Parts: sequence; C-alpha cells; structure tokens
Amino acid sequence: MTGRLGDLVRPGMLVALGDGIGSPRTVTAELSQAARSAGGVRLLLGWMPVADPALDLTAFADVRTVMSGWSLRRAIDAGLVKAVPTRLSGVPALLRGPLRPDLLVAAVVPQPGGGLGFGAEVGWMRAAVAAGARIAGVLAPRYPQCDSGPPLPEDRLVIVAHSEERPAALSFTAPQAEHRVIAGHVAALVPEGARVQVGPGALGVAILDGLRSPVRIDSGLLPDGVVDLDRRGLLVGEPAGAYLAGGDRLLDWADGRPVLHPVEYTHDPGRLSAGVPLIAVNTALEIDEQGQVNVEGLPGAAVGGIGGHPDYAAGASRSPGGLSIVALPAARQGRPTLVAELSGPVSTPGHDVDIVVTETGAADLRGLDRAERAAALRDLWAASAATRRS
Repeated sequence: MTGRLGDLVRPGMLVALGDGIGSPRTVTAELSQAARSAGGVRLLLGWMPVADPALDLTAFADVRTVMSGWSLRRAIDAGLVKAVPTRLSGVPALLRGPLRPDLLVAAVVPQPGGGLGFGAEVGWMRAAVAAGARIAGVLAPRYPQCDSGPPLPEDRLVIVAHSEERPAALSFTAPQAEHRVIAGHVAALVPEGARVQVGPGALGVAILDGLRSPVRIDSGLLPDGVVDLDRRGLLVGEPAGAYLAGGDRLLDWADGRPVLHPVEYTHDPGRLSAGVPLIAVNTALEIDEQGQVNVEGLPGAAVGGIGGHPDYAAGASRSPGGLSIVALPAARQGRPTLVAELSGPVSTPGHDVDIVVTETGAADLRGLDRAERAAALRDLWAASAATRRS
C-alpha cells in the first residue's frame, strides 16, 4: 500500500522515528510539517549518530529519546529532547507500555525471500511493530538486506516515499597511541573462539585491530572493524548486532547477510551469559573506586546514553569463562578518570565490572571485597600516573 505520510499523522499521536545510520532523513521535513499541522504530536527517538537538520524538534509537543548523546547532545542540553534513562534491553517493555507508538517511520528494503524488512538497523523497531504501531515505510533499495527477521506485516505497512540514498556513513576518530596500548592489554584477555562485544569509538576500533585470534562478534553495533576481522580470517561465523555502524564497505559486506537482530535478542543478558564465553569490552567517561561507570555525561553536558553498556556488562559478568571489561585512558584532558565520586549517573553498577584496563595494565576485581576493589583501582591509576611522569 502507498500513501502520504501527512495523512497518517494524527493529533496527539506518538510517532517513533527509525534510528541509526539508516534513519529516514528524506521524510523528516514532511513529518515535522505534518506534526505541526496536526498539533499535539509526540516524537520518540533512538540512537541518532548523524545530525538531521530537516527534523524540526519544535514541531512536536514532546520529544523523548531512549538513547541520548551523539547528534542529540545539544538538543538535550537545550531542553528540546528529554532523555529517558533506560538500558536498551528495557526499551521493548517501554514500547508496550507508556511509550507505545502509534506510528513508526522507518526505511524498509526488499528481503531476499520476499516482503520488506528493515535495512541498516533493526534495534527496537521490531518491538514497536509488535506493540501494534503502523509502519510508514520509506522504500530504500540501496540499503543493505541484513534484517534477520520475518517480513514486516503488509496490512500495517504504508509506503510513503522512495529513496535512492544510502545510509549515512559513520566513522570514528583514529586510535591514538594510548588506545593501541590499551587494546593490547585487552587482546591478551580474549581467548580464542570467544564472543566479543565492543563499543563505538577510537578504542573500539583499536581493540578489533588488536585481536590476533579468531573470535565471534556479538555486539550491539557492528563497525567497519568486523570487515577487517573477516579479511584477516579472524571472524568465526556470522556476527550478530542490532545496528550497522560504519561506511560503504561495511554496508556492502553486510548486504545479503542476516546479521541484524532486535534488541530483545542482541541485548538479552540471559542469552549473552549462556554458551560460548562472552568478553564484553566497554569504556567510560569516568569510573569510581568501586568500579561504577558513568557513560552518560558530565556536569552540564549530555555526552552519551546508557545504551547496551549495562546489558553486555551483566551478561559477560555472568558468562562462565567470560569477562566484563571496562577499558579507558587513565586521564582525559589532564584529569584522572578514576574519581572518588562520579560526577554523572551510575550507568553500569560496579558489581557487573570484572576487569578495568588502562594504558598501564589491568586491575582484576573479581572476588575482591569493596576495600580490595578500591585499593586495586587506586594502584592501577597510581601506576598510570607514575608512567606519565617518567
């Protein structure tokens, strides 16, 4: 079925906008205009890594996001977007409850077996469909076919536009020397054949580059480094993720591979903790002496969202043979990243952190009491400070 997006927008409804690098930017200006005309329309956003100038946030009565940070940082700081503090595994429950959307606006692609599916991301969008949302689809044939799920329900899908664009390219800052050193320490902790999860950014790039043994990738984001692992013969099986997070070579590599799954699968701590050992490697803005992690922000500034950090940390800490690792530089902009008290929220509790890695080495917190954990972390940062002075 085809139709106009404006005809689907009703006063007071909640509209969810597909997120990730494949967010349907070709219709966001039309969506904004329709929302302003209808009045009282609310908007739900997710992970928005690329700014969308055509999306007029002031056209909506209320705007919320389940994944703050990235291109939404300024809008959150300005009060235009409310950031809901939730881990990604909790989003499907919200979509069945207080944040149940009436309409989902998303890019869709033809599936190899027939019907239409999602493109460069699946994330929480299948949960929105399961909650009963109607789908306003932007047909995007140049998006990769990598949705592992069944065809979207035709009786609730309306094609509102056609786009020949590709998803937005996403790149991260090149790793610096300190990232390479940290990655070397992390690589030494990864056993052959393990499942590995990494976060986005320069450190995530360095960690995938630093792996020397074959691994499986089981991660919320699938970055360009997955392609490099495959070319080096170090990728075991098909990776599993909820979002693609890279450029054209990742899109081309993923096309035709069923590598994207909903967050109900990718971020389920029960699944993550079972089977092949999971090595979850995440970073932090700062960490306290109990291993509690802040990834969300510093005073007066939104930096990131909770995302899958606590999901993968909890899964890995419960995984026999697995590890929940937090890897970070010992200092950032001249200030130690180990603090007596976090300046932002606790995004991941300390009891879900097994090992902390800096440039100097690693502190193994497993089996330690609280005083011993604090001492181990202080010793690691003291060694880092001594190294910087020498």
